[in-house]
Amino acid sequence: MNEHPSPVTEPVAARLEFAMRFTSTPRGARLARRLVAHRLDAWGFPYGSDVNETVTLVTAELVANAVRHGCVPGRDFAVRLVATGRLVRVEVSDARGERVPLLSLRKPPGDQESGRGLLLVAALSDRWGAEPRVNGPGKTVWAECGAMC
Repeated sequence: MNEHPSPVTEPVAARLEFAMRFTSTPRGARLARRLVAHRLDAWGFPYGSDVNETVTLVTAELVANAVRHGCVPGRDFAVRLVATGRLVRVEVSDARGERVPLLSLRKPPGDQESGRGLLLVAALSDRWGAEPRVNGPGKTVWAECGAMC
């Protein structure tokens, strides 16, 4: 008889939540991405799984935008990750409420070095959007991915 339980391979049905603030720096963005991947693994979405890789990539794009376009000196950005059944939602909040991303799928000119991150978010997530930040100044950009990614 196996005394050690096998690792969870099916997403849990309970509501799981992780939230943390990070410095608005490239280092803060990298740490946020890594902690999201770690938390998803702990919740039963293993490293290398479609869900873990998709949500981590979406998070990376959203936190990069928070650092690049949402930074206010002395203000952090926040990440909130929620898993409910077969849905994983990531929210990234920053202090720049006047800089709301366009919800269009316009492609940047071919020679631009940036501007494709939200195209990836739109392609990888089931839904995404932006809204005013609930607890403070700024905005929250969110994306939802079905756990069947």
